[in-house]
Amino acid sequence: MRSSLNSYYCILNLLLYCSSSSSLYSSSCHLQGQFHLNELHKTGDVVLGGLFQVHFFSDYSDLSFTSEPPQPICHGFDITGFRLAQTMAFAVDEINRNPNLLPNVTLGYSIRDNCIEVKIALRAALSLANGQEKNVKLERTCEGTPLVLGIVGDSSSTHTITISRILGLYRVPLVSYFATCSCLSDTQMFPSFFRTIPSDSFQVRAMIQILKHFGWTWAGLLISDDDYGVHAARSFQSDLGPIAGGCLAYTEILPWTNDRTELKRIVNVMRKSTARVVIVFAHQAHMLNLMEEVIRQNVTGLQWMASEAWTSAAVLQAPHLMPYLGGTLGIAIRRGEIPGLKNFLLKIRPDLKYNNSNGNNLVNQFWEHTFQCRFSPTPAGWIEDGGALCTGQEVLEDEVAEEFLDVSDLRPEYNVYKAVYALAHALDDMLQCEPGRGPFSGDTCAHLQRLEPWQLLHYLQQVNFTTPFGDQVSFDENGDALPIYDIMNWSWLPDGRTKVQNVGEVKRSSLKGEELTLDEDKIFWNFDPKKPPRSVCSDSCPPGTRMARKKGQPDCCFDCVPCSGGKINSMECISCPEDFWSNIQNDHCVPKKTEFLSYHEPLGICLTVTSVLGSFICMSVFIIFVHYRSTPIVRANNSELSFQLLMSLKLCFLCSLLFIGPPRLWTCQLRHAAFGISFVLCISCILVKTMVVLAVFRASKPGGEASMKWFGAAQQRGTVLVLTSVQAAICTVWLVSASPAPHKNTQYHSDKIVYECAIGSTVGFGILLGYIGLLAILSFVLAFLARNLPDSFNEAKFITFSMLIFCAVWVAFIPAYINSPGKYADAVEVFAILASSFGLLVALFGPKCYIILLRPERNTKKAIMGRNNHSNN
Repeated sequence: MRSSLNSYYCILNLLLYCSSSSSLYSSSCHLQGQFHLNELHKTGDVVLGGLFQVHFFSDYSDLSFTSEPPQPICHGFDITGFRLAQTMAFAVDEINRNPNLLPNVTLGYSIRDNCIEVKIALRAALSLANGQEKNVKLERTCEGTPLVLGIVGDSSSTHTITISRILGLYRVPLVSYFATCSCLSDTQMFPSFFRTIPSDSFQVRAMIQILKHFGWTWAGLLISDDDYGVHAARSFQSDLGPIAGGCLAYTEILPWTNDRTELKRIVNVMRKSTARVVIVFAHQAHMLNLMEEVIRQNVTGLQWMASEAWTSAAVLQAPHLMPYLGGTLGIAIRRGEIPGLKNFLLKIRPDLKYNNSNGNNLVNQFWEHTFQCRFSPTPAGWIEDGGALCTGQEVLEDEVAEEFLDVSDLRPEYNVYKAVYALAHALDDMLQCEPGRGPFSGDTCAHLQRLEPWQLLHYLQQVNFTTPFGDQVSFDENGDALPIYDIMNWSWLPDGRTKVQNVGEVKRSSLKGEELTLDEDKIFWNFDPKKPPRSVCSDSCPPGTRMARKKGQPDCCFDCVPCSGGKINSMECISCPEDFWSNIQNDHCVPKKTEFLSYHEPLGICLTVTSVLGSFICMSVFIIFVHYRSTPIVRANNSELSFQLLMSLKLCFLCSLLFIGPPRLWTCQLRHAAFGISFVLCISCILVKTMVVLAVFRASKPGGEASMKWFGAAQQRGTVLVLTSVQAAICTVWLVSASPAPHKNTQYHSDKIVYECAIGSTVGFGILLGYIGLLAILSFVLAFLARNLPDSFNEAKFITFSMLIFCAVWVAFIPAYINSPGKYADAVEVFAILASSFGLLVALFGPKCYIILLRPERNTKKAIMGRNNHSNN
């Protein structure tokens, strides 16, 4: 590439070089390598250049270098290319008539024909950058037509790449109307390049948006073997997956020539592939060759997608091709309206003063081609022998120049129009600069008498205007205009005619990004039923499954594998958030069910009723004991401790309610503290009662009276208070250091959240239970020692039995609690509380209530003492 640039640099220097030796023999200088070009001129204060394809091909003779190289001969007049050139001339004429744009400045143009040959296009561009090729006077300076400040062109990406590399060295602006290669967006390689047609990278993204819209994730790609096709293929391969989740079934390069063997192989690939969508990013000539083989193999049932290079190709819209190409969706250059262009074209007249072989000769060549005549003298090589002589008075009627005068579908012409106006607006902004506030060194401005192309570049980068058609024109940092494309559809009419109609557009705005608009009701589908085809490698996985890619296959080809619980299907099975679980179909995450011991479920209802019942029984016994407090059986069993014991048992029953319902911070903190203190209070009363029994028995023996002074009423209350205070201190330290708190446990069940109270400190909970157990064991041992006392003091037997029940319940509780998951752990603890409480209540107060209520004759001092005497006998 470096050597190529050096070669171009040398060519330009040779063209710009005015031979000093020639001044020895002539009073004028000329440009070396003079080259006769087909051209159009209009003089002006500032001249814009133009490069257009006005001929289809050219001939170059063999170069022997034994004589002066001959001039190339251009053949096949291109009406469309000439209309593009005239569109530039119209835009310049319109600007000159506009008093608000470039006032007091006459804009001119110098338009050249590239003859579809890169060598001719490069030579034409260099001659534009240098100025006219006419003779110039060599006095103090070479005088002539002002240098061209900017060039509109070229139509080919390959031509433009070559030209822009050279012009970029000298910072000459080049605004293309048809070069789409994404490579031209590289400002390091092409610093002076701009374009009014979108880049191929956006055209690719536009096609991908269409694929995404119809769910086509499996497509074939055919490209041309040039910059146009190669760069498009790279864009497809990089963007198709991330944007539309699609991939390419195959990528094939179409040959430039009608290579039957290669075309047959490509069509075989298309026919065997499961992809029903075929994207062709190539030129009209490629499609003509390809369709011959498609017809030969009768490959139907394909949905074609066309790039802008052949979307509007009339030669491909022939009736015999429509069974294959009908329904084609294509990307087309934005259509615009240019008011007054047709009238301008109708006013074109040849200039009989010019020699047809050079100079301002394109109009004359157009005239000869349109009216099949020739000017005299006959220009050799331009038209075939025979035909009438042109008078210049012929009339451009619709029948004669229908193709030339058809302005109903202006697409590349609209881009030419915008390119000329972009240069004009940049020049207008540059000439309106206020001295001292300019953008150039020293805050200077450009002057009309000393304009430089590089100065225009600065303003061209900031151009922003709106065309009469309503489109905004501006350039981004890469020199690309805000992209917009029309979406075309090839419909097949019942009478056999074809119609290419606009069915939508895709554009990119500075605020909303890429936008696709489609009128699906207008789209013609060449399928039965008349609906979009499906083109996927693998069908979407059903709910509850994930995609498992097939080894060696593109990403769009996969098998469906079931998702495990808690995951939903996507490209991969995605785990639901911690508090969510997959639904039955495994396609959505739903909140997990929260589980806790509730008042509304049968288990919770039973435990609640039992707890309330136990509390009610305690209250009933308390009332009975209060009512019969003066009877011997109540008085003989230490009524004060009995009342304390009943109240503590009532608290034990009620504290079980704290374990039912949704855990909250206060319930979690209170439940174990209330449970621990209530049971210690209860066991303390039993322990003191047992100790009193033993003291009374010892006091009944000779010399044992002194033992009772240690177990008076005050000492009993103090002992209960001290023992209970120890448990209260344990609970306080536990709550302060590691307080229990609500906790969402997801370990027990993967699809449920067990809402429980975390105990905070296992050590604290263990000390609380251990202290209760210590007091219970001590009470059991003392009561067991007192079990054989005389009948008057036989309450020790009931205490022994009650403690046996209590210890059995809580010994069984520990393994059951550890092995019970979730809410059942709370249920086990509540059951243990209720069972031990009922055991104490029934064992200690059941016999007494039986005597008080059912056997009142035994509730006498005599009866109690009688049993004692009977026993002694």
